Amino acid sequence: MTTRILTGITTTGTPHLGNYAGAIRPAIRASLADDADSFYFLADYHALIKCDDPARIQRSRLEIAATWLASGLDPERVTFYRQSDIPEIPELTWLLTCVAGKGLLNRAHAYKAAVDRNLEQGEDPDAGVTMGLYSYPVLMAADILMFNAQRVPVGRDQIQHVEMARDIGQRFNHLFGNGRDYFALPEAVIEESVSTLPGLDGRKMSKSYDNTIPLFGSAKQLKDAIARIVTDSRLPGEPKDPDSAHLFTLYQAFATPEQSAAFRAALLDGLAWGEAKGQLFELLDAELGEARERYAALIARPDDLEDILLAGAAKARRYATPFLGELREAVGLRSLKTQVATGGAKKKASKTARFVSFRESDGSFRFRLLDADGTELALSIPFAEAKTAGITSKQLVTTPASVVAGEGNGFQLLLADQVVAEGVASDSPAARDALIERTRTALAQLAEA
Repeated sequence: MTTRILTGITTTGTPHLGNYAGAIRPAIRASLADDADSFYFLADYHALIKCDDPARIQRSRLEIAATWLASGLDPERVTFYRQSDIPEIPELTWLLTCVAGKGLLNRAHAYKAAVDRNLEQGEDPDAGVTMGLYSYPVLMAADILMFNAQRVPVGRDQIQHVEMARDIGQRFNHLFGNGRDYFALPEAVIEESVSTLPGLDGRKMSKSYDNTIPLFGSAKQLKDAIARIVTDSRLPGEPKDPDSAHLFTLYQAFATPEQSAAFRAALLDGLAWGEAKGQLFELLDAELGEARERYAALIARPDDLEDILLAGAAKARRYATPFLGELREAVGLRSLKTQVATGGAKKKASKTARFVSFRESDGSFRFRLLDADGTELALSIPFAEAKTAGITSKQLVTTPASVVAGEGNGFQLLLADQVVAEGVASDSPAARDALIERTRTALAQLAEA
């Protein structure tokens, strides 16, 4: 049983050492789990809410994509894409906007904070508040619900947005599900063990405080930044307190337990701060050196990065495109042909879509999905028992199934992301797409029968 995990990275700046320890490194490690189906995306639509500098957003997209790949993210193992390359995301955002309550959005922390600042300054409550800021939680809900993510790793300040995504998804299911839950309800995941690194001045490492250590700058830039770490005035030979020294906190975040114990002992024994900073540089340079070289190579080949991101978008859209088609059907944005076919007098049973069950020579059971005119649309996988085959055919109607393009010019019927039937192969992508539409229509007819 795999768990779908989704992580978004806002493209408004250059990643620093704190981003690496607190988000990038643990996320990449999590993606290596055999039971993880990981989605990582560059949240460049979100960036437009915070930044109106096009050059900065363009540069940040390049740097952040290179950072994740250089740090070990495997685009073959995960789905890695840009938010703006998935046109289904803004369309789903609108569908969700139409069910999201204004009262819910009024309670969003970012909006409330903006209103409070305006009131304190004697301004109109909504001065400077864009619809992007106000409806940010709906866009985030679309990011999560589009791929039915089950777990969303976030900081504590983002828990509310995941809860709002649950509320919005639940509302959509209630209004349009008709017995089906289109959206899984996501859970926020807070990693208590994830490092929050101190910056050069001891406060949380943040671009806002201008106290960051560059992640993939040159070795000289890394050494110069470490040299600026604030320490106390204890002289060489005087014992230092590791628990109050943020230099030790930084060292501990990248060292093995044995290295940390030795460093702690050296500080207690009077290690000079200059020497301690030298040891921290050596540790970080060893950790980041190879990744720094990969990063430089990727930055120098933006065309390769573009190809990787577009391939990731194509992978993501293999799920998003058919799923959005189902959501459009659910809210009534349906083909007029479907409306005519199902809106008039009922046809005779022999003229409707139907399942035909049969037994194979090896004793297994299967069923075929036939169109109203008797054309075979799909063939099920084999089942050990007739009862299981019958239950599955009913679930295709009551759930209903996801109908997605497969290898070549074929397609598949999925229940809970599991293939239960293979569509009839076509001669061309256009013919396949037409057959997919006929299959969806057939399942819709059966659902209304």
